[in-house]
Amino acid sequence: QVQLVESGGGLVQVGGSLTLSCAASGRALETYALGWFRQVPGKEREFVAVISGGGSRTGYTDSVEGRFSISRDNGKDTVYLQMNDLKTEDTAVYYCATKRWTYLHTLPPAYSLPSEYIDWGRGTQVTVSS
Repeated sequence: QVQLVESGGGLVQVGGSLTLSCAASGRALETYALGWFRQVPGKEREFVAVISGGGSRTGYTDSVEGRFSISRDNGKDTVYLQMNDLKTEDTAVYYCATKRWTYLHTLPPAYSLPSEYIDWGRGTQVTVSS
């Protein structure tokens, strides 16, 4: 089991930037793909981005492609989500999650499905105001 703690959320104006962090504790973090998801009240949890265990492969949902960037530092057991050009529709609670996947340089199948992920953090609120 991996414990995850998100941080870095806050209030930002449209067009602004934020960097979220996800600190993980547990062994062999590189054997997990890590994903970011977000959720607004009354809606289902939505996939945002994913990164492979070795950090060389990433995937994004279309609405954030070109604006968000996911990265990881396995030496620090941390995954980041750099968010630029934020829009009001990016307002949500952001969660990081783990998916066991030992192929370090590929993305796992079905990586956009929340049900594929095992461990979840408690989330960090991002609010984008106009």
